Amino acid sequence: MLRTVDRVLVGVIGLALLAVGGAVLAVGLGASPPSWWIHDSRHDVLLTTAERTRWRGEAWWWPTVLAALALLVLLALWWLAAVLRRRRLGEVLVDTGDGAGALLRGRALEGVLAGEAGRLDGIAHAHARLTGRSDAPAADVRLLLEPHVDPATTLNRLTAEALAHARDSAALRALPATVRMKGAKHKAERVS
Repeated sequence: MLRTVDRVLVGVIGLALLAVGGAVLAVGLGASPPSWWIHDSRHDVLLTTAERTRWRGEAWWWPTVLAALALLVLLALWWLAAVLRRRRLGEVLVDTGDGAGALLRGRALEGVLAGEAGRLDGIAHAHARLTGRSDAPAADVRLLLEPHVDPATTLNRLTAEALAHARDSAALRALPATVRMKGAKHKAERVS
């Protein structure tokens, strides 16, 4: 849901800024504005001196402005934290066959998956993260490959061994995975 709110919010703000910016640019280039538009000509200012100083003398003005700005800052920080927060799966629903089911900690399955992937030949380091829903998880696997390793062979072994064992042990119908591979840095070999 947060992803949908994020896209809608960014889309609405973008469209509003595009419309206002395009209208101001059009009036600034000499287009005649409609009667309801806030500017009369290309030499008109955004806010007149009277409009800018209209509410300064009121006792409620500055507390209201500060409260509104504080609210905007808090909403922006909440949005930023929600966007940057990792969406890690907390629990995986395991079908036990008796209709009741069981819950498996997501980090436990991630640890087992990363450990088994790290024991494969040619993998220097492995990291796994589960995303998605508890009844339909997906794996995000990152592998650091040792030098001179065939990535296709490593991917086939990872799929056939580590991912298959994780899928079977949690009694999942499928475990889609995104695998990112990176080669480990090594010193240049001397050729004689």
